Formats: sequence, C-alpha cells, structure tokens
Amino acid sequence: MYNTPVESGGNNLKNQLFKIFDKTFLKFIVVGIINTLFGMAIMFSSFFILDYYQWFSYDINYWTSSALNYLCGSILSYFLNKKYTFEVKETSKESVIRFAINVSICYFLAYGVAKPLALYLFQGVEEQLQGYIALVIGMGLFVLLNYVGQRFWAFKQDEAIESDKEIIEKNTF
Repeated sequence: MYNTPVESGGNNLKNQLFKIFDKTFLKFIVVGIINTLFGMAIMFSSFFILDYYQWFSYDINYWTSSALNYLCGSILSYFLNKKYTFEVKETSKESVIRFAINVSICYFLAYGVAKPLALYLFQGVEEQLQGYIALVIGMGLFVLLNYVGQRFWAFKQDEAIESDKEIIEKNTF
C-alpha cells in the first residue's frame, strides 16, 4: 500500500532529528552548562563593573562584556568539546580555524539579533535591564547556532579523519 505523507515523512524527520540530537548533543549540553556558568560569571561581572564605574558608553559595555565571555569561554569550549563531546584526538590547524570562524559568526549573529530584539520587545523597561535581557537572549541563540556549527562544520573534518585512521589501524596487521 501507499504510505501517507505523515507516515513516510514523519519517520524520516524523526530519524534525522535523532541523528542530530543524539548523545553528542547531550555531551554538548553538559559542556555548555560548565562553559555557561564560567562565561556568565565573566560577562555579567564585567557588564556590572563597566556599567557601575561608567568607564564607557552602554553600547561599549554590552559588546565588551559579551565579547569577554566568548573569548574566555571559547577557549574552554574548544578543549572540552574537542576532547569530550566530539572525541577528536588530534588538533589540526584547520579545526582551530574552523572553530574560531564558527564562534565568531555565531557570536555576531546571535548578539546582533538579540540586542534589537530585546530593545523592541522590552521597550518600556529600563535600559540596563534591557541589556541583561539582550545578553540572555544572545546566549540562547548562540548555543543553538554554535552546536550546529561545531557538530557539522568545525569538528566535522576531524571526525572523518579520525574514523579513517581507526579503519586503517584495524585493517593493519
């Protein structure tokens, strides 16, 4: 008999989602929790300090505090995700470059969208609170974009190289 679109498409979509959100995603979330706590401490404390002492404008405080978060957090994230999440044994210059490009794109995209979105959605709220809300929105967007970028691009080639090496080692006497 013929399959209905829901039966045939639903199973394929379900299988594709399970391939994307598998144990690797759970490991990414654990690393992300550790990294988030580390990054939030840096980001919110620097935002508070910069804003409290009013050394710079609101915009510079926003971008500086979120940038410090992702600079420090990205270094921790690279090593934890490389070793634990994606189980990549070797470090290649290409994976470091892909990782840095991925984080940069995700950062500017997430926080570039988050700030105007928070300003629009929370128009009647105090500017400082809007900044904190924008930082939280940016974090959420960044996590989603970053996972996809790391899983399917930044560490993808290294995973393929590792798989090829394991096959060669198994077939070598």
